[in-house]
Order: sequence, then C-alpha cells, then structure tokens
Amino acid sequence: MRTLASGAMNERTRPRTTTSRQRERLSTVAARVARLAVACGAVGVATLVSAQDIEPRAYSNAPIGVNFLVAGYAYSHGGLSLDPSLPVSDARIESSAAVLAYARVLDLWGVSGKFDAIVPYASLSGTADYAGQPVERTIHGLANPAFRISANIVGAPALTLKDFAAYRQDLIVGVSVQVGVPLSQYDPTRLLNIGTNRWSVKPEIGVSKAIGSWTIEGQAAVTFFTDNTDFFGGSTRTQDPLYAFQGHVIHSFRSGIWGSLDVTYFTGGRSTIDDLLKNDLQQNWRVGATLAIPVDRRNSIKFAASSGVSARTGNNFDLLAVAWQYRWGGGL
Repeated sequence: MRTLASGAMNERTRPRTTTSRQRERLSTVAARVARLAVACGAVGVATLVSAQDIEPRAYSNAPIGVNFLVAGYAYSHGGLSLDPSLPVSDARIESSAAVLAYARVLDLWGVSGKFDAIVPYASLSGTADYAGQPVERTIHGLANPAFRISANIVGAPALTLKDFAAYRQDLIVGVSVQVGVPLSQYDPTRLLNIGTNRWSVKPEIGVSKAIGSWTIEGQAAVTFFTDNTDFFGGSTRTQDPLYAFQGHVIHSFRSGIWGSLDVTYFTGGRSTIDDLLKNDLQQNWRVGATLAIPVDRRNSIKFAASSGVSARTGNNFDLLAVAWQYRWGGGL
C-alpha cells in the first residue's frame, strides 16, 4: 500500500514523509480490511455439500476490487443417502472433497457485490446392499462447478479501500443466484456417482444485522433442478424444488477472529422417476459451527463442522472442513 505524502512540505529541502495520523489511518484500513476479508471470502467449504449448505457471513461488505483465492478440504462420514428410488439399503459411505474457489468484490451500480466460482474434486467410497447382495465402489472425479453472483442491496455500499475505513455494518440485505453446471463425473450404469447429470439454479436472499460484536443472520433459498434424462436404467428423473433456511449467531473478536453457531433446515425435493412419484420428500435439520482465524493481512484459515440432527431421508452425516484463503487487489 502506498504511503501518503505530507502535502505542505518543500520536496527540495525536506524528504517526503508520512505523518503519524496518516500511518494510523492506513493501519486502521488494513486491519479492518483483513478482518472483513476473512468473512467475505467464504466461498469454499460450505459448497462441498451443496444441498446442505451452512454458510455464515455470505452477505458482508469489503472494498471493491479485492480478490480471494480459496483452497479447501472436507470429509464426511455417516448416513449419506443414495437416491431413495434405487433398490439400495444399508449404505455405508465416506466422502472427501478438495475445492478450489475464486471470488472478487464488485461495484454493482453503487452497491457492493461479489462473483465467485467454485470447482470441487470429490472422492466417494462405500458399500451397500443392492437387491439383497452386497456391492462396493470407490470413485474419484470432478463434482459440479458452481458460479454465483451476489449483491448487497441494503446497507453495504460499494467502497474503495480508503473509504472503507469509516464503514460500520448495521443491517445488510443481500440477494444472490448460483448456477450448478453438470460437468461432474457421472455413469448412468452405476448406482453411486459424484454428479447428478443436471443443471441447478439457486436464488437466495439473506439478512445480516450487527449488534455490537455480535451478528445475527438468516438466509432463505430455493434450488431448481433440470431433468436427468439419463438416470440409472435409462429412466428420466425429475425433482421438485428444494427449499433451504439458515440461521447464524456470530461473535467477532477484536483480534479479527470470529466464530459462528449455525443451523439449517431444508425441505422439498421430492422426485419422480418415469412419472412415478417417489416417497423421498426431504425434511432435514443440520447444526454446525465455524471458526475463522486471520493469519496476516492477506491470509486466513477457516474451520467448519456440521452434523445431521434430524433427517427424514438419511442425510444425518457428519462433516469436517478446513479452508485456506489468500486475498489481494483493491489496494491491499
């Protein structure tokens, strides 16, 4: 970051310096950007299990032009359900995923926004009983990439790094749209796949209210799916929209560390196979916690954990995730 000149000095007789007040202002800007950037760049670990996202601080402000690069890893174990229309029982599946994500803070006609792109690579292994016989499979491959654009339509104006030092959050209202692209591994002749061979579109609205060092958040989203016309056995699978609701209670510390207690509920998503309606309505609860720690002005690390507490369709698995985030640009 460039230092500021003391404008009234004669450069021929006195070197250009930075006053203590200017240095203090620059330090304040850098510290606040570092703290806010830890929150704003959350684009990786939550998306590894897209239908059960738990993503605190999805709608927050940061200086325009700041970029984020995220590398993360997640591991899940437990009641991961296969498609309930398949003749599969007693599934015992473990999964892990590595994710690479990029995000950039934007000026969207005077309000702050963000574009992010997420590319996961997943591994699944496990056993199940199929038609009364045990089957086993291990599989690796690309999961569906996702692209999202978001805008904070209330309470988070687009600010440069210099102007951002005076910003204090009150109430933020944001909206976003995420598109999932069917570029993942998929084999219609196999029971267990990483991908689902279809597009998805997920509009969302979020509200974030700061109260001192605490922040209360809520989000509501609905995911729409295109048909999978090459489902297992040559069938066509359609799925109703899946509705999701999140809540977060976040505490921020003066050091820039913040922690969050999280809960999400999702319902809907009933499917039809060749016009035959299936008994697979989803009504599932998950709880979790998130901890974000700044390492320095450009780097931070985030830990997340969640667990299913009530699951109509067997999605009561445990998830552990970690992500490293690097940020640059925007005057940092």
